Amino acid sequence: MEVQVFGVRKSADTRAALRFFAERRIKTHFVDLDEREPSPRELERFARKFGVQALIDRESKRFAQLGLQTAQLTDTRWLEKLAQEPLILRLPLVRWQQDVTVGEAATRWKQWYESAT
Repeated sequence: MEVQVFGVRKSADTRAALRFFAERRIKTHFVDLDEREPSPRELERFARKFGVQALIDRESKRFAQLGLQTAQLTDTRWLEKLAQEPLILRLPLVRWQQDVTVGEAATRWKQWYESAT
C-alpha cells in the first residue's frame, strides 16, 4: 500500500496524517506544497468527489490575508487560486488508488488500511 499526501510540514493535520501512515508502516509519497504548487488538474481529482468549496480552508490565516471572505469566484477560478495559494487548501489532501480524502480523515484511512491488509 502506498498513499500520496499533499500538504505543508507546518500544518498540524498534515503532520498527523504522515504520522498515522508511518505508525502503520504505510509507504507515503509526500508532496510539499511549499516547494511545489499543485496543478489545477491534480486538484480537480479532489474537487470531483468533494466539490471545490470543500477544498477551501476558510479559517486559514492565508485566506484572511488575501481578503477572500467575500470573493465570489467560479469553480474554475477557485481551482486556479488554490493552485497558486496552496495555504488556503484544507489539508492534507490524501490519495490512495482512485480514492481521495480532504482534511483529517483517519476513519477513512483506517478503512483503506484494513482493505489493503
